[in-house]
Amino acid sequence: MTGPGVNVALRPQPLDDRLSKRNFDALSKFIYGYSGIKMPLNKTTMLEGRLRRRLRVTGIATFDAYCDYLFNQGGIDKEAIYLIDVVTTNKTDFFREPKHFDYMWDHALGDILRQFSDRRIRVWSSACSTGAEPYTLAMILSDYFQSHAPERDYFVLATDLSTDVLEKAQKGIYPSDMLSPVPSEMMRKYVMRATNAHRHDMRISPKLRQKVGFARLNLMDPSYPVGDQMHIIFCRNVLIYFDKETQQKVLSRLCDCLKPGGYLFIGHSETVSGFNLPIRQVANTVFKRV
Repeated sequence: MTGPGVNVALRPQPLDDRLSKRNFDALSKFIYGYSGIKMPLNKTTMLEGRLRRRLRVTGIATFDAYCDYLFNQGGIDKEAIYLIDVVTTNKTDFFREPKHFDYMWDHALGDILRQFSDRRIRVWSSACSTGAEPYTLAMILSDYFQSHAPERDYFVLATDLSTDVLEKAQKGIYPSDMLSPVPSEMMRKYVMRATNAHRHDMRISPKLRQKVGFARLNLMDPSYPVGDQMHIIFCRNVLIYFDKETQQKVLSRLCDCLKPGGYLFIGHSETVSGFNLPIRQVANTVFKRV
């Protein structure tokens, strides 16, 4: 995604162009306010590297000119979504942190089926990146319901702040080595190989893709328009980018979207310690709504 055109002369960016502290501070303040992502001063070099890609796309010659366009010429309204795309980190893998999926299969899904009579179980991947997490969830849900509750159905909502990763996720096409953690039986059922033997990518099957819906959602928004409350919410490896105050707000809103008796999964390096939330811990980084 390249974003809207910018009326700036196309000139190559000087190789020695650096981001001034004043401009870094302005960008950092905007990024934090928009996305909740902290951008300390020691991230200056990282931010410069990522913004250079955006400058090439827009044709803006220098960081000074880019920041002037954003903050003095009103460009921030058009550019914000693309600026956030280049600064967000989108690390993701299929079956990442596998103990969560083991717990989901061994404990959470059976408990949910006993608690709730809903025909459709709703699961939310709230920071889905390029789609590995929601498609992993869909594979597990599909297998579980086929063997334990064929009369039940499921739907996975997958949201992210970045439009770039959502576009990739919707296509469901991945390098073959990225799909290596997927168990062989699930590969056979849910993944299609390219008919061209020279291609080294694979695609999630249409049957599974139709069980996952993608939408853009900013966890910094004051409320989350996700419809009915969820039975399971995954919010993994995104809280670490927020300060404590933002973590509290995000977790509180997530709990509002979770049915009492439903399950919240966070990343193994994350914690809810010190927060006043209507959840109790049931396993390592797994919580149940009370």
